[in-house]
Amino acid sequence: MPPEAFDSALGASYVLDERIGRGATGEVWRGTDRRTGETVAAKVLHREHLEDGTLVERFVRERSILVGLRHPNVVAVRDLVVEGDRLAIVMEHVGGGSLRDTLRERGPLRPAVAFRVVASVLDGLAAAHDRHVVHRDLKPDNVLLASAWEYLGPGAVKLSDFGIAEMVADRTGTSSGLIGTPEYMAPELLVTGGGDLPADVYGAGILLYELLAGRTPFAGPGTGYAVAHRHVTSEPPRLPVPDPVWDAIAGMLAKDPARRPTARVAAALLRRLAPSVSGLEALDAQATPEDFRSAGGPATEVRGLVPPTTGKAGAEEDAGATTTDGSSTTDTPTEPLPELGTSSQDTMLRAMPVLPAETTPRPTSTSEGTRRWRLRDRRSLALIAAGVVLVALGVFWVVRTAGSSGPVAQPSAAPVQAQQQSTVRPSGLGISRSATWDPSSATAQVTITYSAQAAPLRGPFLEVLPGLDPAGSACPAVSWQQGTARPNVRSVTGIETPCAWSVDPGAIAAQGSVTATASVPLALGGADPTSALQEWLRSAGEATDGATSDAEVTSTAYPAQRLTDIRVQGPARTVSSRTLTISLLPVWPSGPDELHPLFQSPPQGKPAQALVAVAGGTSGVRFSDGCSGALDVSKDGLVVVAQSVAQDCQIGARVGNFTDLTSDPFEITTRGS
Repeated sequence: MPPEAFDSALGASYVLDERIGRGATGEVWRGTDRRTGETVAAKVLHREHLEDGTLVERFVRERSILVGLRHPNVVAVRDLVVEGDRLAIVMEHVGGGSLRDTLRERGPLRPAVAFRVVASVLDGLAAAHDRHVVHRDLKPDNVLLASAWEYLGPGAVKLSDFGIAEMVADRTGTSSGLIGTPEYMAPELLVTGGGDLPADVYGAGILLYELLAGRTPFAGPGTGYAVAHRHVTSEPPRLPVPDPVWDAIAGMLAKDPARRPTARVAAALLRRLAPSVSGLEALDAQATPEDFRSAGGPATEVRGLVPPTTGKAGAEEDAGATTTDGSSTTDTPTEPLPELGTSSQDTMLRAMPVLPAETTPRPTSTSEGTRRWRLRDRRSLALIAAGVVLVALGVFWVVRTAGSSGPVAQPSAAPVQAQQQSTVRPSGLGISRSATWDPSSATAQVTITYSAQAAPLRGPFLEVLPGLDPAGSACPAVSWQQGTARPNVRSVTGIETPCAWSVDPGAIAAQGSVTATASVPLALGGADPTSALQEWLRSAGEATDGATSDAEVTSTAYPAQRLTDIRVQGPARTVSSRTLTISLLPVWPSGPDELHPLFQSPPQGKPAQALVAVAGGTSGVRFSDGCSGALDVSKDGLVVVAQSVAQDCQIGARVGNFTDLTSDPFEITTRGS
């Protein structure tokens, strides 16, 4: 409990009851909302963060982002309090502790449970990424659990502390430094000091690894620097799990951010894999490996993270750069190391010195150095001579072979990948696309993931897969492998965009996702097929978004993509004891549609197809009393009766993901008045 001298009041609306945690940026308190009596959690930032008014201004400016981030798998921010020497973020209280507590008590989780937990975390990340919010400090401490989380129902797993570390880091001026927890930091954060959405997916991959193994992949002996360095230069130790499981983990932990799946795609993949590992028991806690296998490739340098040389002993453990053969450099940097302390799981906000691009001194002209380089020169000359002979023989063989049987086939290049994600629609529909192009077949394998937020959704969905030159090239011959698809019929849908398909991947459960896959022949030319593939995928997403938001189209096709709002139309005036006639009118990009209502109360007959597409049918519709008791709503929420006289009365409604809908004000009078 707080001491007597402590002011327990937090603003005019909250009281702090008990401190329940402390972190790098502040203290977490359990509190009470004086207005409702509800239990809340308040993160009170350390006082030193208030010394700079810029930080306070940014918190106030970004309040709408934090408060507006609403998802079952994200801890809801209720309020921001700036008062005197306090800055506090008031959040919903989650009573089951953190995922860190569960790991300490139970050790590694069963793979099926771990997959579903991390899939929920990724769902929360996907919702944040849709709003261009990056978490940047994902770890078990920031994943909170409901009291009965084992059932893994909606809201059982919640991600907290969005954007706090980044805002504090901006205040401390560490944009070129280390911000986060070394055991969970993506390679690009360490190399460049910055990271975007893929860095969060990497953190989720580390989290999944830890839930399965009981340890993070790069934890081990050494300082926080040593752990951080392994993210850049080492491969994660393989876990004893089936290949598809390991492939999913390895994909999230790819060194190249462009090769990681989006959060939504990764969540869908883990859910598909969960049934295949339902019979697997939890692994034993994995021991720390004696050494780590190098990630290979060219020499890797972590800018600003090159350690000092202490002689042969100790130089191997914390080497600042590795060469292609795995040996470590022994040159002394010109700047000191960042102070990371011992390896831990705490969030760090530490400045990181940036070293010059070249820190390796050139060889001196001492006699010993001259003698060493002379010996190397003789060997180099011999190698060069041998190389010339081999090249000459190779040219001879190519010329001879080409003359007799045509040119020699060159080895095929590695496949290239690209990703694209569209803005979430008002219906709660999210669409992400990924493509892998195989140069040997000149074919792109495209995976389209459709996801739902608070309500179930149905297709079909419009998908445009254009040629490489959308302005002039013919449409590619698309072959669909997963999900049913047929060409969009312009005369039926009113959408005239070329290369458009009507794709039906099946029903999407609330907070769930489904996928459709297609093979698309693409002759990507030029020296940079990765950029060409990314540009093609971007044009496909933009063409789809443009077609479904065209204000000239007046049809009711593709409601989950095209519906922008729902209008509640009630009576202009009514009398008490009368059942109200209410219409739910769809609002398309072209405007409201009074001819094709989504729903009419009292309900009659089958629900409209558009209502099934955006809310699962009448089960997704609920009316509410907006007249302080003057309206009576039936138990199923579908019929409203006027009860007593009232002025400025309104009808509230919820339709699927469309919440807080209200009618225009109307009056309830007595009969004969």
